[in-house]
Parts: sequence; C-alpha cells; structure tokens
Amino acid sequence: MNNLNTTNPNHYIYETKHLKIAVLGGIRFNNLEALRVTLGIQKLKSEQVLRQNIDLYNDTSIEKLTRKVAERLEIGTTIVRRDLDSLTNELETYRLQEVEQQGKLYEKQVKVLTEKEIQQAKSFLSNQNLIENTQELIGKSGVIGEEINRLLMYLIFTSRKTNNPLHCISLGSSGAGKTHLQSKVSELIPEEDKIEMTVLSANAFYYFNRTELQNKLILIEDLDGAESVLYPLRELQSKKRITKTVAHKDKKGTTKTIHLTVEGPVSVSGCTTQESIYEDNSNRSFLLYIDESEIQDEKIMFFQRQLSAGKINHEEEHQAKDLLQNAQRLLKTITVKNPFAEYLTLPNSVFKPRRTNAHYLQFIEVITFYKQYQKFHHIDQETGEEYIETSIEDIQEANELIKEVLLRKSDSLTGACRNHLENIKIYLQLNNQLQFSNSEIRRRFRIKESTLRNYNSQLLLEGYIKKIQNKKDKSFAFEITNQTEYQDLEKVINDSLQKCMEMIALFNEQAKNLVNKKKQKIEE
Repeated sequence: MNNLNTTNPNHYIYETKHLKIAVLGGIRFNNLEALRVTLGIQKLKSEQVLRQNIDLYNDTSIEKLTRKVAERLEIGTTIVRRDLDSLTNELETYRLQEVEQQGKLYEKQVKVLTEKEIQQAKSFLSNQNLIENTQELIGKSGVIGEEINRLLMYLIFTSRKTNNPLHCISLGSSGAGKTHLQSKVSELIPEEDKIEMTVLSANAFYYFNRTELQNKLILIEDLDGAESVLYPLRELQSKKRITKTVAHKDKKGTTKTIHLTVEGPVSVSGCTTQESIYEDNSNRSFLLYIDESEIQDEKIMFFQRQLSAGKINHEEEHQAKDLLQNAQRLLKTITVKNPFAEYLTLPNSVFKPRRTNAHYLQFIEVITFYKQYQKFHHIDQETGEEYIETSIEDIQEANELIKEVLLRKSDSLTGACRNHLENIKIYLQLNNQLQFSNSEIRRRFRIKESTLRNYNSQLLLEGYIKKIQNKKDKSFAFEITNQTEYQDLEKVINDSLQKCMEMIALFNEQAKNLVNKKKQKIEE
C-alpha cells in the first residue's frame, strides 16, 4: 500500500500505523546518488514534532536518527527503523518514476518518414548538383546572406554522422548575428540529432547516458557561459569519450568508486566574441567569421522589410527545412576513402599545419559522405567493409568552400583585427591616402578608443603598420607597410590548392592509361 502523499510538491506526507512523517521541501531529482531530505516526524495524535535534515542513503545517520526518534517520541526502535526504511523505498520509487516521466517528456521522438518524403529526399541527395542545390535550399529556408559560412556550417553539422566529426566556432562582434546564423542553420538538422545548451555546470557532460551523445550535434549559444565545461568538451572532441571517477556511498554508507563514461563522437558548434580566449577550442574547430559588411547589413534589412510587408513565403521556408532535415535522416554512417589524399598538401604559411591538414582532409570526406547516394558502394575484399571513394569533383568543391578558412588559418592576426585592417585599406584607397590617424578612423568606423588601441597594438607588433610623426606639429599618424600582403597570402593558398589539383589530374590520367593498357592486353 502506497502511504506517500505527494500532492503538495513542497510538503510530502507519509503515514503509518504509528508515525506521521512530513518531507519538508520535497526531494531533489537531479542527484540520484543521495536522498537528502528534511523530515518532520511525530506520533499519531501527538503535537510533538522532531525535525531532522538527513541523507536517507547514509546508514549511520539512519541509526542515529532511529535512536533519537525512539527516545524523544517514546516509541520502539524497531518500529521507527521499519518506517524510515519504508519511507526511503517509497521516496526512491517515486523519484525514479518522476525522472523517467520527465525523460519521456523531453525525449525527442524520431520522425518516421512517409514513402513520398523518402523518395523526395533520395532524389535530392542523388542529384549531381547536390552542393549547389543545398546552398539554394539553405537560402530559401530563411538564412540570409553568409553564403559560404552557412554552407560550411551545414556540412560541418552533417559530419556528426561520420566517425570523425568536424566542429566550428562562429566569431564576430556583439550583435553581428553569430547566434542567429548558428540557430537558423541548426534548424535544418533533425531535432532528435541535436542538443542545445545555454549554461552548463562543470560536470554536466559526465551525467549523460553512456551513448546519449553519440553522433549528436552539440550547440552552445555562447562559449562564455560554458567555460566550466571547455576541458571535458575538448576531450570529447579529441578522444571521442570522457570519463570521470567519483566516490559514491551505498545504502550501508560504504564508499565505493564508480566511473562515469560518456562516449562520442560529437560535432560541437559555439559562438563567441573572444577569439583569443578559446584558442585551445579554436584549434580543434573551423573558425567562421561573421560577415559584418555593409552589403550583408543591407541584405538583412531588406529581408526585415520584406517580412514586415508580409512578402516572405513561409510555406517555401518550411518545405526547404523539411527536405534538408529528411535528407539528413537518410544519411547513414559509412567509411570514406580518399584515393587522392597523398597528393593533397597545404601551403607552408598555414599555422598549426598538422591539425589544419587533418581538418582539410576530413572536410573533403564530409563532402563525399554527403554525396553517398551518388557514389558506387565498394566492398573491401579483405575485411568485408562497405565504403565509398572521394572523386576529383568532391575535392574541387571542398577547395572552393575552404579557401577562406585556410586563409584565416594562415593569418597571424585575429579575425576582428584582420577585418579592421582590410577596412582601413579600402578607406585609404577610396580617399587616395597613404596615412591615417586614430581620430579619422574612429569617426569613420565608429570604433571605441580602447578597441582601436588594441587593434593598433597588434598591427604594430606584427609589423602591418608603422607610426609616423609629423615634423611640423609633432602629431602622429599611421601608414600601412604592405597594401597587398593579404592578397599575396590568398594567392599562395590558391596556387597551392591548384597545384594539388594538377597533380591529382595527372595521377588520374596515368591511372586511366594503365587501365586501358590492361584492357588492350586482355583483348589481345
């Protein structure tokens, strides 16, 4: 018989033949390792109440409380112990039922596709212009501008289904649209495949079920609110699993050691304004710099005007989202092999080339993975493993998308400082100037004095600008040391990628010639 009354969530009542026990303040549902409660215990038909804060899983504390209640209320210890044990069992059962019920409420149901939806998604994935069509659909879904970033982000999110997922961090000033871009692109990923987080506690990741995060997309709105979990997050990205060892007391009060293990792989996406602070996480991620140009401003404001005028086709947006989500649901984890990988080299100018090279190769594999419905599925004769192969077209498409990422990875300046320097170059060219002062730059670009000072310090330190003193009035101005250095760096990267493609084309031609010769010999 259930004697526990939980009608009032802050004041449970448990009655037996001899005792009436109130659980003041209810119980906590987020810490199943303990059952800490505040009890109000009294004999039936008695006004005397004994109040005690206790962990019902601590056997030593239970023994002390039993003797205290028996003495204070003048009742047998056997009765008290039996009733406390019964209360513990009922609270434990109730808590487990509630936790299970809450889990069902938050559980994201996997959508079952209709035959029509399956055929539409397969047709979409089988189209030879898949990347181009995906770009078009992303635009129709309501993501304005940011053409390269949005497609990169979508493909990075797609990589969650591979064995080596990619990660990204969106960077830009406050209000530039970092979170908005991440949010809009993530809408194109099925609900059951993503986990959105705002604020995280230090041990949050360790209390997921062992396989709950496998092949999931983890979205962090602001990395500033997740500083306490950046270390386990990095381990989850690199090692694809995290383990925490904790001490746990059983019902008898015996301390035991248990291991909490959570397995990946996962794809992680976050937003921040502070690039340098999260360098360790940035090294593991693609850095996507938000477009803060006036052209992008105009695109967004035009969309806002269209929306206000009621001229946005919401049905078209909904259809685009559904098709991209359904396409994601049809993608299956499969091994990708790149027969051209050994010919793909990065320019020497790229910082941290080992990790960047791995990201480059993984991104090419993601393109191939996304196009799996267009690929011939090979079977490894030795292992029996099914796999698909990267084509030259996959590499070309990857190169076009990743150029900006490689360019940023080769730059010694932070993204914000680089954008600032390029804006100054354009300003000087338009005004036919060689030098600039702090005051005119502040007026033109509306930059805070402290921010401008930081930019100047970085540019002076790296030698991108030099300080010049006017002999007449002793005032200072600045001059850019090399107007074309960024374009020169871009050319180095483009040339390097082009050279790789030429080598691949040569290798491919030689392979075809070899096959043709073998065919001729067989025919002869």
